[in-house]
Amino acid sequence: MNLQQLSVFREIMKTGSVSQAARNLHRTQPAVSASLKTLEADLGMALFLREGRRLVPVPEAHYLLSEASHVLDRLKTAEQNITALRGRVDGTLRIVAMPGPSSFLLPDFISRFIQDRPGVQVTLSTRSSPQVRNLVAAQSFDIGFCDPTGATDAVSLYLNEEFRCNCLCALSVDHPLADRELITAKDLDGVPMGALQPNHSTYRETAKAFESVGADFNIRIDTQYFLPLFNFIEAGQICSVVDVLSAISYRQSAGSGGKIKFLPFNPTVPFGYSILTPGQRPLSRLAEEFVVQWRDWITHAIRAFENPR
Repeated sequence: MNLQQLSVFREIMKTGSVSQAARNLHRTQPAVSASLKTLEADLGMALFLREGRRLVPVPEAHYLLSEASHVLDRLKTAEQNITALRGRVDGTLRIVAMPGPSSFLLPDFISRFIQDRPGVQVTLSTRSSPQVRNLVAAQSFDIGFCDPTGATDAVSLYLNEEFRCNCLCALSVDHPLADRELITAKDLDGVPMGALQPNHSTYRETAKAFESVGADFNIRIDTQYFLPLFNFIEAGQICSVVDVLSAISYRQSAGSGGKIKFLPFNPTVPFGYSILTPGQRPLSRLAEEFVVQWRDWITHAIRAFENPR
């Protein structure tokens, strides 16, 4: 018994006629008759009583119709699902990201990515960068996004693609330095500052930049990620050296009413981002497409800040 035989059998049951079943299936009548005959031989029983040209199904045929319909419908559903997966319009995405991007940029990007993909289900989790690396290494998420601090891949538990950029100085539009084209650490000597918490590499790099020119790095506010600092910057209470994606998050959320200006900062304070994917299982086509588009977006965003027109 095979799928082709079941398909022929179901069509005969629906139409009550070999000839009509042949027309519906775009096959010859002898081919349909032969398929039915083979099915009956495989089962060791007749499925129809022949009364002249009329076929009368035996009780067992009705049972077989129920089972055949279930199998054929499941197969059709599987084919449709595979087609949707191949077309990247159905499937699941499990994404884990560090707090900053997962608060605004990633939800905005994901919303646009799934806009024409109503069959896509998304899980977006927020974790610290070390936790992101651990979760992707455990093969628990499709995509991770974090800073690259300590992102080594000695055991190939995840694949790591890094992006590098320089941080910007964020200050209120009313700040006395806001009309400059470049802000230096010397300009901010003793000025109240906001920064990430002391265990983060950006804190250390910013402190190093101030120290290199003999300036006082006067920390007033420190937070786990940059976005909360923007309230204090708008109020003119602090300045801060922030990463590019946090600057973009602020600009997109504040729109034309933004009260913060972002300017190049010297000495440079490096910052990085990592896209992580599991190293021990392949990505779905949907996840691959997401990574490609997210990578392109990040690359364009960094270039736009580094080369403003």
